[in-house]
Amino acid sequence: MLTIKFDQLRLRTGDRVLDAGAGFGRHAFEAARRGAQVVALDYAAEEVVSTRATFAAMFEAGEIREENLTGVMRGDATKLPFPDNTFDAIVTSEVLEHIQDDVRAIGEFARVLKPGGVLAATVPSWFPEKINWMLSDEYHAPFVPGGHVRIYSATELKAKVRASGLTIRGEHRAHGLHSPYWWLRCAVGPAREDNRFVNAYKRFLEWDIIAAPKLTRTLERILAPVLGKSYIVYATKPTGGSSR
Repeated sequence: MLTIKFDQLRLRTGDRVLDAGAGFGRHAFEAARRGAQVVALDYAAEEVVSTRATFAAMFEAGEIREENLTGVMRGDATKLPFPDNTFDAIVTSEVLEHIQDDVRAIGEFARVLKPGGVLAATVPSWFPEKINWMLSDEYHAPFVPGGHVRIYSATELKAKVRASGLTIRGEHRAHGLHSPYWWLRCAVGPAREDNRFVNAYKRFLEWDIIAAPKLTRTLERILAPVLGKSYIVYATKPTGGSSR
């Protein structure tokens, strides 16, 4: 399941892409399939191991070429181990809400992004996230180590991205069908795995991701602008001349 619209990245074969906070690698895998040279970075060691294994399986299956995977590494988004102006595109999906010093992380993204390059940043949308926090303390920090530390408004995220020197050029919401699932999960307890209604909704979402029937795709288009679980911003780094 992808959160960003990859066409917004304007990727070309051989472009260098950083997936910062890659998790289990969903966006990194898609960038590699599109011919980019990808670095997947995450703070969690177990997710780095899993992503590295999946990349190896994709290479063995012929889905990607060796040059598409530049590296999978553990790292801190507030202290990126890359020179200035390294990447043509950066994806950071559902990461900033976990980071105390999010301004520093965004500044790091801007630093390592090439002039003309594109940042795609996604965070939980304000309204669905506010309900999650109201329903359960077990969903967020400080009650959950590593949990969400803030609820972003669209205005706040865009202001912080602009303050890093980047220019906003697009925004949207995604995953409208997923917000009710998280409300239900928070209502019964986010850590519970035995609730039949939560499990039934999870199976429905998994089926929808795979089958993508026309009815649910239509519902998603209707619900996403209002109930979308994720809010996505696209921004570019200014150039001295024309942009890409």
